[in-house]
Amino acid sequence: MLTVTRRLPANPDTVVTLTLALTSEERTRSRHRFQTEDGKTVFLRLPRGTVLHDGDILVDENHTLVRIVAQAEPVITVTANSQSDLLRAAYHLGNRHVPVEITPHYLRLAPDSVLQSMLEHLGLHIKSEISTFHPETGAYGHHHHHE
Repeated sequence: MLTVTRRLPANPDTVVTLTLALTSEERTRSRHRFQTEDGKTVFLRLPRGTVLHDGDILVDENHTLVRIVAQAEPVITVTANSQSDLLRAAYHLGNRHVPVEITPHYLRLAPDSVLQSMLEHLGLHIKSEISTFHPETGAYGHHHHHE
């Protein structure tokens, strides 16, 4: 079992030993045991509040390097006929403290039938899909990251 204790910034040129695919929710866990796709156990022992991002490099005590990959997961992608409609939707979702990925062209969130109904009622377009999900970390998060 690898116990990772440090996070390095993403660097696509770094040669890693393992890759660990995690959902958006899993990337918020700073202390957890995960399995890689090939069955190796990786235990995260990172500072509390650490939020991992696609491409981050984790390091264990023996200097083994593990790359974090954003795993595709079920999401709903919200688009609108105007930017003001999209902003209005972001406001209503934020009012409900829902994790949301925000871009100039779409909002993305975890599937939720109640929220989907609300968004449709506001006149927005909803598409269910499997995609990577990069929600905002909040005003007190360490940094903002989008692909």
